[in-house]
Amino acid sequence: MNLLLAAMLAPVLFAAIAALLPSYFLRTLMLPAGALVHLAFCIALFIRPLSPDAGAHFGLDALALLVLLISSVLFLCVSIYAAGYLGERIADGNRMFVVCSLLFLSSVTTAVAARHLGILWFAVEATTLVSAPLINYRGDRLSIEAAWKYLIICSVSIAFAMLGILFIAYAELVSGGQVSLDLQQLLAPDVHLDQSWLRAGFVFFTVGMATKMGLAPLHTWKPDAYGEAPGAVGALLAGSLTSVAFLAVMRGQQIMNAAGDGQTGRHTLLVFGVISLAMAAISIVRQPDFKRTLAYSSVEHMGILAIGVGVGGLALFGVMLHLLVNSFTKGALFLTAANIHRAFGSRRYPDVQGALRVLPVTAVLFLLGFLAISGTPPFGTFTSVFLIIREVFARQPLAVGIVCLSFFAIAFAGMAVSALQITMGPAPSSHVPSRDRKTLVLPPALLLGLVLMVGLVIPEPLRTLLTDAAALLEVAP
Repeated sequence: MNLLLAAMLAPVLFAAIAALLPSYFLRTLMLPAGALVHLAFCIALFIRPLSPDAGAHFGLDALALLVLLISSVLFLCVSIYAAGYLGERIADGNRMFVVCSLLFLSSVTTAVAARHLGILWFAVEATTLVSAPLINYRGDRLSIEAAWKYLIICSVSIAFAMLGILFIAYAELVSGGQVSLDLQQLLAPDVHLDQSWLRAGFVFFTVGMATKMGLAPLHTWKPDAYGEAPGAVGALLAGSLTSVAFLAVMRGQQIMNAAGDGQTGRHTLLVFGVISLAMAAISIVRQPDFKRTLAYSSVEHMGILAIGVGVGGLALFGVMLHLLVNSFTKGALFLTAANIHRAFGSRRYPDVQGALRVLPVTAVLFLLGFLAISGTPPFGTFTSVFLIIREVFARQPLAVGIVCLSFFAIAFAGMAVSALQITMGPAPSSHVPSRDRKTLVLPPALLLGLVLMVGLVIPEPLRTLLTDAAALLEVAP
């Protein structure tokens, strides 16, 4: 437990130091330093897993440990990138950026470790409050609008989640049991919950957390927030925040499984997933802004996760693997997209072409990121998507599988057009002179290297973790 508390509090300590430091350079260094310390604690927790204790408000099961490792590795890569990015924007200052980023990492860790629905709710809301200023880092009209839209929509959604938690508590009260929001009690084999109130609670809780996750039609904040936020922030939102929101949704599904009503939860998530896949595919095809295209791609892949959970079986292993590889791939795509955006001074396709001539390393990484997110072998996304789609055809009506595969193909075509338009062709003569820098290309290269490695061979400790995480969502026969 001491290691877990250290992982939660270490980023707060580094944030406090950064807030007090007068040196711009030293404040910037607090990001990778805090990330390294946090990752060290997470690796220690991975080596010696900390099982949730009965009655404890914090603990790590396999799913929580997986999300924690994903968030920590991604944050380290993003912090290295941010150090180079902030070095180019000294006039804009870095105090708010560094402090809020580290507080975001602490909030994510707290949400992941929470074994109490109230603490989980509080920590998820905290991620909203500390990430909104990051979206507005540039301070122009569009970024202010995106930050307020994100803040308002996510705050309203979290109110829905709170209402869902209250309904779940009332389901305990009506059944005559002891009212507790502790997960250990809610997931106990002998739990008794009123089915009507439990279903109402699950719906409200899922709607609230699915908004943070970005499932359609609750995704309306994503295109603006991802489009206007700096690339490093977009990477954290798409790779870490969505993973935490997914974890929260899975807590609701676990409660439904324990209460013997898992089928209702799975059907709900399957519907959310198909709608997300459909809306994302349509939006990607007609989207002229490549950062907003990545936002809709995030909606697509959140839908794939929801479909996998809705289907169950072997797809659950695919879901856990996809949670990992999608987070890293999205992180790499947003970082490389940010490099391209700064070089060309635009996010729209007519103004951005020939990136291979302007930023050859970044452009190659962007193309590799496109191949990875599209499920191209040998990247790990191929394995995860294949497992999910295979189970869709095996466990659902044929029409459902055809619909899912069709929308996935449409999204692939839209992403392919975007990637080729950005990277190929002659570079416009009006582009801003730029070049690849190690601190700006090494982090996305590392993330894509991890996705490729997992596609070639999954290390046995990671395979065990993925299997154990998937088992938490299985319904006992």
